[in-house]
Amino acid sequence: MFSFINIFGLAIGFTSCLLIAFYIYHETSYDKHQKFGDRLYQLVTVSAIEGEEKTYSTTPAPMAPAMKQEFPEIESYTRIMKLFQDDKTLFQYKKGNDINSFYESLGFLADSTYFRLFTYHFKEGDGQNALNEPNSVVLSEETATKIFGKESALNKIVHINSNTNGSNDFRVTGVFIPSTTPSHINAKFFISMNSGDMVAWLKRMTNMVNNNMFYSYLLLKPDSDPGKLEKKFEAFIEKHAGAELKASGRTRKQILTLVPDIHLFGNTEGNVTPDGSLVYLKILFSIALITLLIACVNFMNLSTAKSSKRAIEIGVRKVMGAEKKSLIGQFITEAIFFSVLAFFVAIAMSMFLMPLFRQVSGKELEFSTQQYTGLFLLFLAIAFVTGVIAGLYPAFYLSAFKPITVLKGKFSNSFGAISFRKVLVVFQFIISAALIVASLIIGKQMTYMRTKDLGFQKDQQIIIPLRTSTAKGIYSSFKNSLANNSAISNVGASEYYPGIVNFRDWLLYRQGTPADQTKQVFINVVDESFLQTLAIKPVQGRLFSKDFPADTANRIILNEEAIKDFGFASAEDAIGKTVNADWGDGEVKFPVIGVVKDFHFQGLHDGIKSYGFLLNSGTDYDYMVAHVQSGKIKEALQSISASWTKLNPDEPFEYSFLDQDFQKNYIAEERLASIIRYFTIIAILISCLGLFGLTAFSVEQRTKEIGIRKVLGAPVSTLVGLLSKDFLKLVALAVIIATPLAWWFMNKWIQNFVYRTDITWLIFAESALLVVFIAFFTISFQAIKAAFSNPVKNLRTE
Repeated sequence: MFSFINIFGLAIGFTSCLLIAFYIYHETSYDKHQKFGDRLYQLVTVSAIEGEEKTYSTTPAPMAPAMKQEFPEIESYTRIMKLFQDDKTLFQYKKGNDINSFYESLGFLADSTYFRLFTYHFKEGDGQNALNEPNSVVLSEETATKIFGKESALNKIVHINSNTNGSNDFRVTGVFIPSTTPSHINAKFFISMNSGDMVAWLKRMTNMVNNNMFYSYLLLKPDSDPGKLEKKFEAFIEKHAGAELKASGRTRKQILTLVPDIHLFGNTEGNVTPDGSLVYLKILFSIALITLLIACVNFMNLSTAKSSKRAIEIGVRKVMGAEKKSLIGQFITEAIFFSVLAFFVAIAMSMFLMPLFRQVSGKELEFSTQQYTGLFLLFLAIAFVTGVIAGLYPAFYLSAFKPITVLKGKFSNSFGAISFRKVLVVFQFIISAALIVASLIIGKQMTYMRTKDLGFQKDQQIIIPLRTSTAKGIYSSFKNSLANNSAISNVGASEYYPGIVNFRDWLLYRQGTPADQTKQVFINVVDESFLQTLAIKPVQGRLFSKDFPADTANRIILNEEAIKDFGFASAEDAIGKTVNADWGDGEVKFPVIGVVKDFHFQGLHDGIKSYGFLLNSGTDYDYMVAHVQSGKIKEALQSISASWTKLNPDEPFEYSFLDQDFQKNYIAEERLASIIRYFTIIAILISCLGLFGLTAFSVEQRTKEIGIRKVLGAPVSTLVGLLSKDFLKLVALAVIIATPLAWWFMNKWIQNFVYRTDITWLIFAESALLVVFIAFFTISFQAIKAAFSNPVKNLRTE
C-alpha cells in the first residue's frame, strides 16, 4: 500500500507537470519557426487621448509603405487585414450544375509580400508569388479539401462573398500546410489585398491617422538596430500626421515588437489572435510545481513514518559492516527507482488525459514523442532529481539509526521526525486550502459575469448573420416573414451586436467646444426596431421610428456615458444638441434625438464606453436579431430556417444565441477556472493519499492501544476522535495559514475586472469546512475500520 501511494502520488504529480509543460511549451513557441523571426517586427501604435494611453497592434494603410520609402533600415514590409465584418466568409464552388457552398472563418487580406516574409510550407503553388495577381486566394490544406476534396486546388475558381471585401471570383494560387508550431496569425485563407472593394478603399486611405485596421510588419535589414529606428519614428509621425493629431487632441507614437515576442509580450489590444498571458503561465507553472512538491512531501512523509518498520533491517546491515554512505545510496536509489517508475506511469496517464486537457485548455496540443523529445528527456532528468530530493531526508534520517538501540527494540520515531512530518502535512493542506479558495472565487466571478444585468435583454435572442449581398438584399422580406411568426416577439438588424468586437469608433466633439476636445464614441448602425428588440431602455428623447423618416439624416442616439463624456448637464440637456466630427475638409453634424441607459457592449473586463446609434438609410446590415418568446426556440428556429431557405436557397442557414456569444468574452477566464478546478482536485487527491497513508501507519502503530481501549469499554466515536484529532488539528492550522494568502492572491486577480463580485468571509468558511470534511473523510476510513476491529485479534500476542 505504501509503495502504491508513493508511486501513484508521484505519477499524478508528474502527469500534472507534463500536461502543464505541454501547455507552456506551446505558449512559448509561437512564431519560433519564422525564417526571419530575428528581424521581422510588428509595427505597433501607442495612441493617447486626454493623456490616456492605449496600445494597438494596427496602423493606417499608408504607414508601412511610407516608412519603407523613408528608412533605409527597412528591407521590406507586408500588411494583412482581417475580414473584420465577416465572422465567417461564404465560399461557393460551381462544378457542373452543382454549387458547393460553405462558410469559412479566419480569413485575411494580404499584401503580395506576405509569404516572402512569413514562413509557410506550400503543398501547391509558389508562396513567393502566390498573391502577386489581383483576385488571387491562397487556402489552407483543410479549406482546400473542404472545397475540392482530393482534387488539386491550383488555378481553380471560387466565388467568395465578403461583407468586408464584396462578392468576387478568385483564382486559387496556392495551398499551404499550417506549421506544427503555432503562430499569432492563425489563418485558413489569404486574399490578395489588390482585390474586390479593397482596391477602391486603398486609394481613399491616404492619411496616417484614421482607419487603423492594418497589421503592418517590417523586415529590417541584417544588423539594423530596431531601437535606433524607433527613435526616428517620432519625427516621421510629426511630419505625416502631427497637424491632424493635434487638431483632434491626440498624440501617437510607433514602436516595434519582434514577431516571436508578440504572443506573450505584445500586450496590445485587438491583435490578430488574442495575446497570451504571462500571468496565467506563471500560475500554471506554480500549480505544476506545487503538485509535484506535494507528491514529494508524501514520499518523505511515508518514508520517515515507515522508519520503525525498517529499523531492524538497518541495524542488521550496520552490524554486518554496512557504512552510512552505502545505506544512504540504497535509500536514494530506491527513491529514484520509485520516481522513474512513476514518470513512466505518468506518460501513460498523460496520453490518456490529453484529449480532456486539450478541451479544457482550448489549445491544439498533441502527444507527440517526436515534437516533445527534448521535453521528455528533461522530465526524465527531473524524475531522477525528484527521486534524489524526495529520498534525501529519509536516507539521512534512516541511515543515522544506532544499531544497538534498534536491535534491542528500543527504537521509536524521534520528536524531530514527527515534527517534520507534521510540517509537511500542514504544507500540503495549505496548498489544497488555497486552491479551493481560488476555485470558489473564480467560480463566483464567472457566475457573476453570467448573471449580471448587462443593460439589455440577452436571453431568447437568436442572431442570424447576413454575410453576403444576397442575404442583405432579402433583409426586408426576411424581416417581414419573421415578424409575422407568432413565436417571435420582435426583430431588428444592425452592423454589430453586444458581445462581438465593435470596429467602428469615431472621434466626436460637442458643438460649441474646441475641435481638439474629441471623445472616442463607438458607433453602431441599426434599423428602427433593433433597440426595442434588445430592450435597451430610453432615458430621454425617443428611439428611432418609421414615423420619423429624417432619422436617417445623421440623427444619433447616445448612451448615458457619452452624455457625461461630452459634458452635458443631463440627458435632458443633451436632447436637441449636436455632436460633430471633422472629416476631410468638412464638418459633419449629428443631432441628438435620444439618450439610452448604459449597457455593456463588450465584456466586464472594461468599463462602459461612450456609444452611439445611427439609423441605416438602406438595408446594408450584417446581423439580424430575433427575440423569441419563452419556450418557443425550437418552433422559431424551424420557421426561420424555412424562410431563409425559401428566400436564399444557395446560402447555408446558420445562427447563434446572443447570451452564448457574449459569454465568449470570458473564454480565457473560463479555461483558467477549469484548469485550476481540475488541478485543485489533483492536489487534494495527492494530499489525501498521503494523509490516508499516515493514518494507516498511525493506526497500525496503535493497534494494541485501540484493543485495550475497546476492552475497557471505549465507544467507536471516542476511538475515531482519538485517531482523528491530531491530524485534524494540522489541517485546521493549514486552513488558518492559507486563508490570508489566498485572499491576497485572489484579490489581486479579481482587480482585472472592472465589474466584479465581492470576496466575502463565507467563501473562506466554505473552503475551510470543505478542507476539514475532506481530511476527516480520508482519516475516518482507517479510524472507523480500526475502531470496529476485533480487540481479541489485536491483543492475542500479549
